[in-house]
Amino acid sequence: MTTGSLLAADLVIAVLAAAGWLGGGAASAARRRPLALGLAVFALLATLARAVTITALARAGWWFAAEKVVIAAPLSLAAVAVAGPRLPRAAGGDIRSVAVPLLFAGYAQSSALLVTLLHGYPVSAGVGLLAVAGVLAATALSWLALGARPSRTVSRAALGVAVAALVTGTGLVVAPAAAPGVPHGHDYRDARTVGEPTRRFTLTAATATVRAGGRDVAAWAFNAQVPGPELTGTVGDVIEVTLRNRDIARGVTLHWHGYDVPNSQDGVPGVTQAAVRPGQEFVYRFRADQVGTYWYHTHSASDVGVRMGLYGVLVVRPAPVTGVDVTVPVHTLAGVALPEPRTEPVEAGVPVRLRLINTDSTTHRYALAGTPFRVAAIDGSDLRGPTPLVDTAVLIPAGGRYDLVFTAPATPVALFVDGRAVHSTGPVSATTAAWPVLDPLTYGVSSAAPWSRFDRRFTLVLDRGLDLHGLLPRYAHTVNGAADPDIPPQVVRLGDVVRFTIVNRSQVVHPWHLHGHHVLVLSRNGRTATGSPLRWDSFDVRPGDVWEVAFRADNPGMWANHCHNLAHAEAGMMLHLMYS
Repeated sequence: MTTGSLLAADLVIAVLAAAGWLGGGAASAARRRPLALGLAVFALLATLARAVTITALARAGWWFAAEKVVIAAPLSLAAVAVAGPRLPRAAGGDIRSVAVPLLFAGYAQSSALLVTLLHGYPVSAGVGLLAVAGVLAATALSWLALGARPSRTVSRAALGVAVAALVTGTGLVVAPAAAPGVPHGHDYRDARTVGEPTRRFTLTAATATVRAGGRDVAAWAFNAQVPGPELTGTVGDVIEVTLRNRDIARGVTLHWHGYDVPNSQDGVPGVTQAAVRPGQEFVYRFRADQVGTYWYHTHSASDVGVRMGLYGVLVVRPAPVTGVDVTVPVHTLAGVALPEPRTEPVEAGVPVRLRLINTDSTTHRYALAGTPFRVAAIDGSDLRGPTPLVDTAVLIPAGGRYDLVFTAPATPVALFVDGRAVHSTGPVSATTAAWPVLDPLTYGVSSAAPWSRFDRRFTLVLDRGLDLHGLLPRYAHTVNGAADPDIPPQVVRLGDVVRFTIVNRSQVVHPWHLHGHHVLVLSRNGRTATGSPLRWDSFDVRPGDVWEVAFRADNPGMWANHCHNLAHAEAGMMLHLMYS
């Protein structure tokens, strides 16, 4: 069983335990003896079962079990200690006498469950105290509602503990955290030093109506088309792109996804530049010294802007194209899957490169039918010793790129995305759903790790929780228990070798993306990468995953580091890497 499955199982068992105790308490209050006893026994078994899942999660990593061990386990023990011994006596006596103990057990289990759902990682004394206060307050209300008469000593003690826990817990939870330290003395490289441009482009962002799926669709577009114009260059070119905003009220920028430009050209509003407002323009300039497949998109209101169509392809080639070179940017525009299917015959024996780009916020499954192929590059970085693959699918995370190469056979070839043919050389009938999925961590030929030590280590625990730091509470995607803009930055020095541990304890996939750098994949879930060295800028951190990646801090500036499910980034899962 994977850690992600354990997390899901633990959540389900916690819900069942809470429901069983609460249902048993309600049934006993209604004097329905068989039902009350049955639900209570079920809840007791579920509570014991949860002890197994919590133990397993703790063995998988403290990140997955911290609040469960520190808060949920003591509350579960209290539930069993209070309700368990009374069940045998209630079997032959007044069943209504166990209503409050059973409800107490239900409140304890529910409170522990809410801690996981609303707070998560890291474990917090303040949240634990609020959980205790909630349990005692709910129990006291149940006493009153059922007309129970606990002793005056018990009542006063419970009231005192509840008030003390509430006041102290609230104080600890709402106390402002220390302000993130902001380093100084930045010396960012100025893009204007790269020389005179040899390739010039102009992109105009504007609202538009485009044709997609046989119908007119409202979009935000570069140069009135979705995707925007394909920008290309050859190694050594100096690329200059003038961005103009005609009428996008929320502003636009250009982020060169996966292309490690100087910091001033990275296109993150409020970090490297101001958003380009209607009627304004901004000029980007950088040298084409990074061969590969990339893409560009707005980073201003990116959750909306990219989804509405503000994206395009950037390709830098080592030399003029030989053979067939095709880019396939996959996107979903107003519910329409792009690109629309196209057929381009290719003569047998001609080399073909398919540049696959996932511009959506979710993972897509790609399958090439009709020929053996090799994965030549991932995220713009060539793989070492790629071997031929047949009847094998690849999963590309949000923002990721794979280059597939093959020699065109005499028979047709087709590329399928999520079972839909998007590019072919002729008619192909194939069922690809059952094909195995390539694990890139074991593909190709390995080489020795470039670093034997690490100067900085950071752990990012990805989760969901209630963010109380804004004007209004929000349910945010969090990193180490905080949401943007309250996540402390990761501070490094030029030349540092930096190691990230990225942990996902949530129930959804988080495609992780660090600006300005490619990371070397070291391991996933404790298993060392054994294939070609993988230098990625986008990778899926699935529920229960623990990734170890590293990079050399060689591109000074202030860089976004975020989930590339852009709705998650908008909801708080964004922090910054800063050079001191």
